[in-house]
Amino acid sequence: MTERLVAPQEQPADREGEGLRPQRLSDYIGQRKVKENLSVFIQAASTRGEALDHVLLYGPPGLGKTTLANIIAAEMGVSVRTTSGPAIERPGDLAAILTALEPRDVLFIDEIHRLSSATEEILYSAMEDGCLDIVIGKGPSARSIRLSLPPFTLVGATTRAGQLTSPLRDRFGVISRLEFYEVEDLKEIVLRAASILRLNITDDGAEEIARRSRGTPRVGNRLLKRVRDFALVWEGGAVTQTIAREALNRLDVDPEGLDQIDQKALKTIILTFAGGPVGLDTLAATIGEESITLEDVVEPFLLQMGFLQRTPRGRMATARAYQHLGYSLPQSRMDSVLFTE
Repeated sequence: MTERLVAPQEQPADREGEGLRPQRLSDYIGQRKVKENLSVFIQAASTRGEALDHVLLYGPPGLGKTTLANIIAAEMGVSVRTTSGPAIERPGDLAAILTALEPRDVLFIDEIHRLSSATEEILYSAMEDGCLDIVIGKGPSARSIRLSLPPFTLVGATTRAGQLTSPLRDRFGVISRLEFYEVEDLKEIVLRAASILRLNITDDGAEEIARRSRGTPRVGNRLLKRVRDFALVWEGGAVTQTIAREALNRLDVDPEGLDQIDQKALKTIILTFAGGPVGLDTLAATIGEESITLEDVVEPFLLQMGFLQRTPRGRMATARAYQHLGYSLPQSRMDSVLFTE
C-alpha cells in the first residue's frame, strides 16, 4: 500500500516539519483535560524535587503522544531518551539505556506494547523499585546482581492499550487517553503551523484544511504543506478557502477527510454488496488491499465518522455513507439502517 496523504502514521516527509512541534505545554493545543492534569503533576513533582510518576499515553496515531513526552521533559527541565518497543531487542539493550539515565530523566518508549516479554520483566523492578536485576554467567555459576537506578520517569506511548499486560499497565501512575481533535483546535494548529512556516493563510483557509484533517494534527500539518505548494503556484503563496478547497480536491481528500481508498471501500460495499454485510477478507480481496490494512488503517476513521458499521455478519455501509457519496438508500434497507443509527 502506498503512503496515503491522510494516513495518521508517521511518514518520512513528516520529519521535515519537526519544527512545528510545540515545545511547552502552553503552546500545546487541544487535549485540554490531559494537558491540565499533566501541568498539575509536573508542577507538584518539580516542587518536591522528585521525578514525575511514570506516564502512559494511549490513543490513535498522530495525536501528539511523542510531542507530549518531549514537553514533559522540557517542563521538568531534564533530558529525554527516546526509543521504541521493537528497537529494544534484548533485555541487555534496555539495561544499557536505563543505567545511562541521569536523575529525573525521561525515558520515552514508543509502541511500548511491542516490548518482548523478557524485556518487559526488566522494566517491572526498574519502574517499581528503582533497581535493575541482572543475571551474570550461565548454568551453575550464574549469579544475580542488583543495580540501583536513579529516579526516572518512563513515558510509554501505545496505539493499542489493550495489548499491554496488566503488570506493566498497573505500574504507571498517570494514564491518559488522547482523543481525536475538534475542528476548532485543528484550525488553531494549522494557523500556528502556517505562522511558523511564514505562510499567509486566511481563517477560512485554515478551517477548510482542519475539516479535512480527520481529527489528527499530523494529517493537518501534512495537508497544509501540500496546499502551500498549490498556493505558491496559483496565488503567489496566499492560502484562501478557495485555494485550500481546490487543492485538497485535487489531492482526492474530500470535505469529510476521506481519500480514494476510503471511498473505494464504501462504494464497493454499497454497489457490489448492496450495502453489506460483507466479510473483511472478501472486501479486501475485492478492492485489492490487505485485510490488515483495511482493519488497522481504513476502518477506524470510517467507524468513528459513522460511515461504517461492524456487525457479527460483516461490514455494512450506514445511511450517512450513502448520503455522503450521493447514493439513495434502498427502501429494503432504510428501516433497519435508520434503526441502528
